[in-house]
Amino acid sequence: MAIARQSMTDEQRKSVVLEYLKAIDRGDPITGEGSLLDLFADDAQLYYPKWGLANGKAQIGKLLADVGGTVKAAQHHYAEFSWVFSGGDTLVC
Repeated sequence: MAIARQSMTDEQRKSVVLEYLKAIDRGDPITGEGSLLDLFADDAQLYYPKWGLANGKAQIGKLLADVGGTVKAAQHHYAEFSWVFSGGDTLVC
């Protein structure tokens, strides 16, 4: 039997991205229970400037560890964000 994948609405995707950014601001761990990686699907992609495109949780974990090792603290200004929805599985913040 095949596993059915449900699509998320744009607002659900936005909510996950906001939770990810808030977790970064709090300094949540990258791995383990309740970690940043729990917010990603196994086949997710994440782009970070000067690092590139990470494909899947293993590469995303590497990206987060690499970038996180260079940042002492982060504070995102959520009210100033612009959101671009593709109508598919892509969201740009």
